[in-house]
Amino acid sequence: MRRVLLVDDHPVIRQGIRRILTNAFTDLDVAEAETGEQAVALCETGVWDLVVLDLSLPGLSGLEVIRDVRQVQPQAPIIVVSVHPHHQFERRAMSVGAAAYLEKSAAPEEMVKAVTEVLAGRSYASTPASEGPRGRAPQGPPHERLSDREYQVLRMLGVGKTVSEIAAELTLSVKTVSTYRTRVLEKMDLRTTAELMHYVINHGLNP
Repeated sequence: MRRVLLVDDHPVIRQGIRRILTNAFTDLDVAEAETGEQAVALCETGVWDLVVLDLSLPGLSGLEVIRDVRQVQPQAPIIVVSVHPHHQFERRAMSVGAAAYLEKSAAPEEMVKAVTEVLAGRSYASTPASEGPRGRAPQGPPHERLSDREYQVLRMLGVGKTVSEIAAELTLSVKTVSTYRTRVLEKMDLRTTAELMHYVINHGLNP
């Protein structure tokens, strides 16, 4: 039996993915975790053939979980299944070690195909036709220059959250968040939070 770890904080989502996987594959033993911390702990104590991971988790973010899992089990492939569109997080997820990125709106058949490919030792690229082939553009948009934390702060500022609110939510100091805001403005060649908000809306980066 091949062991699969399913990580999502919504029981209904976990149940749905579990059903898709067990109906399509007869040799999978599927375990579940609700948080990134639980997922990392399970990867530290057991061997997994596949990790299926949501990005929006309480506590550790999905990107942090990918990094941590890759450190303790570099052989375990990771499939991200996220509510976020490809253009928001796919590049970042793949760059830190994910083998595939699927949107939660994807058809069950696509998930089965992705799992088949990844379990066979291959990566799986799923790109909506409207976005064109991945990786063809020589330069990405300005927000691609940001670190993962800067990108997180950008998206939160983009929906009108204050520096103090972001600091409380991320358990950071106000000074640290202010530094991130300054870096974001500099890297993106913008001047004000209002311009950041306009950018986030125009590029569909809303959380």
